[in-house]
This record gives sequence, C-alpha cells and structure tokens, in this order.
Amino acid sequence: MRDDRYQQPDYFLVDELLTDEQKLIRDTVRAWVKKEVTPIIEDYAQRAEFPKQLIKGLAELGCFGPTIPEEYGGAGLDYISYGLMMQEIERGDSGVRSTASVQGSLVMFPIYAYGSEAQRKKYLPKLASGEWMGCFGLTEPDHGSNPSGMITNYKDAGDHVILNGAKMWISNAPFADVAVVWAKDEAGDIRGLVVERGMEGFTTPETHGKWSLRASATGELVFDNVKVPKENILPNVKGLKGPLGCLSKARYGIAWGALGAAMDCYDSALRYSKERIQFGKPIGGFQLTQKKLAEMITEITKAQLLVWRLGVLMNENRATPEQVSMAKRNSVEIALNIAREARQIHGGMGITGEYPIMRHMMNLESVVTYEGTDDIHLLITGMDVTGINAFK
Repeated sequence: MRDDRYQQPDYFLVDELLTDEQKLIRDTVRAWVKKEVTPIIEDYAQRAEFPKQLIKGLAELGCFGPTIPEEYGGAGLDYISYGLMMQEIERGDSGVRSTASVQGSLVMFPIYAYGSEAQRKKYLPKLASGEWMGCFGLTEPDHGSNPSGMITNYKDAGDHVILNGAKMWISNAPFADVAVVWAKDEAGDIRGLVVERGMEGFTTPETHGKWSLRASATGELVFDNVKVPKENILPNVKGLKGPLGCLSKARYGIAWGALGAAMDCYDSALRYSKERIQFGKPIGGFQLTQKKLAEMITEITKAQLLVWRLGVLMNENRATPEQVSMAKRNSVEIALNIAREARQIHGGMGITGEYPIMRHMMNLESVVTYEGTDDIHLLITGMDVTGINAFK
C-alpha cells in the first residue's frame, strides 16, 4: 500500500487567487482521495477493475454534476471549484476522474441543458446521488474524430423510435444505468436520446486488454432494434452542437484533471530526488536532475495559471470552446512529458506500483486521445487563429 505524502506545488502562489470556499472544496476532495483512492488504486489498476465502492464517496462530495443547480441534485458550484475537484480526483487516478467527468459533463449536463423539465426531474437527482450511473455514446468503431459520419440511427415507429448502431470506447458503459446516445434521425439530423439499461436489444460488452485507464470500466454500446420512447429524445438541441457542447464541458474538467496527474508525478519525483543517494549525495543535487525538476515546475505553474484564468472566463460565461481546447491539449501534453521525466528520476522504481508514475503515464496515453486528440486540438487552435479550416 503506497504512502500518500502528496504536497501540491504552488510556485507562483496561485492559491491566493482562490476563494476560501474553493480551497475548502479542493482540500476536502484531496483528503478523500488520500484516504479512499490512493491506498487501493494500484491494486485495482493491476487487476484492471473499477473500484465501484468509490461511487458513493464521489456523489457525497458533489463530484457528480458540480455545476448543476441544487434543485436538480447538483452542487451548484462555480467552474473553478469544479476544476479543482477534477484536479484532485485525477491526482488520484485518471480513470476515477473519467467516471466523474462522464457522469457530470457528458450525462447530467446534456440532460440539464438540452432536456425537458420532465427529463431533468427524472434523471438528474438519481445521477447526482450516484443511484444511477451514466455513460455518453458518441464515438463509433469507424467514426472518432469525425463524429458527423456516425451511422447509428433511429426510425420513427409511432410512440417510440427504433435505434440501431454501435458505440465504442465508452467509459462507464459496463455498469451504466442510462446512456446519453447521439444518433441520426430519418432526416439525417443528429439527436440525443436517453437509453436505459433493460431496454430490449441494448447491450454493453466490456472492453478488455487495456494497458491504459485500467482502473476504469470501458465498453461498447450496442443497439439492435432498441425501442426508445419518444419522451426520451432530448428536445432542445439538434446537430453536432449538442455533443460538442458536452465535450467542451468535459474537456474543461480534463484541463484541470491532467494537471493533477502532472502535479502528482512532480511531487513524487521531487521527494525521491532528495531521498535517493548515488555517488555520495542525493540525485537532486545533480545538474541534470535539477534541470528536469525545474522544467517540470515551470510547466506546471504555467498550466495552473492557464486553467485558473479559463475558470474565471467559464464563470463569466465568456470562455470559448477553442480556449477550452487549448487548455485541454496543453495540460495533457505537459502531464505526459512530466510523467516521462519523473519516471527517469525514479529510475527502475518508476515502473513499479510503489510509485504512481507509470500508472499516470499509461492513463495519460488515453487522455491525450479521448475527447479530441492532441492533433485535433492543435487544428482547432490553428483554425481559430488563422480563420482557415484545415480539417478538410
């Protein structure tokens, strides 16, 4: 069992930019991660199993739908508080943060933003409490970065529709009670539907053999002539702006979350560099090790300021999807680089479960790809600054 001695790096005193409430929320989640996640996560990652017992704690902390209004069971928090929550959870493990991100940003948010009042009252309180868990169906076997090419579709059949198709790489799918699924109607328009477990023809086979996000449950969504009541169609959105709006919320959480993984790797490497003796002194006393640590804390500090400013813009409803995209890509890139450098500082010990480095590194190889690959986010920024679409 790993001893969690984590201390957050804060080289530019970013804590002074936070309110007392925001710091209290962060510290509460951090304490929970140290008590409930760190002691067990290496074992669950080795067994490739999601620790379902964490669901109750995540719900009690308000990590499911933190920004959803309290009247629907959410915590009614601001976006910086939401980001800090994701930072602390991913400091524990990216897979656990994925579970929370999916529940809040990809399931609860679209029901709140695009759903009817009846749908909000039916689903959101149970999702917020963790009584029901959800998943988000957009990516298909042949359509990832190009979701507009999806072939999952439904046809009108009176008081219900008939849904056919498949989605893959879906976090939470194996145990989800509900799925927010994006499919084309008979006119070819993309619409959102809430599909419930138990509907005939709806199955969720689990994905095995992953080297990344091993403590997260991943699966497929398969729809074989599934009858979905028309009342389960989200009425207030049509087209790709629906799922892309959800992804912007989730990418915001990832921007903070991946930074948490970077901080954990840096903190572990810094401590190890002071304790590991070679050639008669701590390896932290050698120039090349100090270079690595200096570059790590520099990139972490820049990313801290970037996500904090993005949080301010989110709170003011001024943040653009392109700004969110930049922050997501930057945080994951620096986290991957820091994980790799931290592994070198740890030497051979860096590949063992005694330290979190290799688990973070493997997890981040998924985070750099899902919800917009590194390349896609670069093109989003490129299109935003040049005004020229390079996607086609």
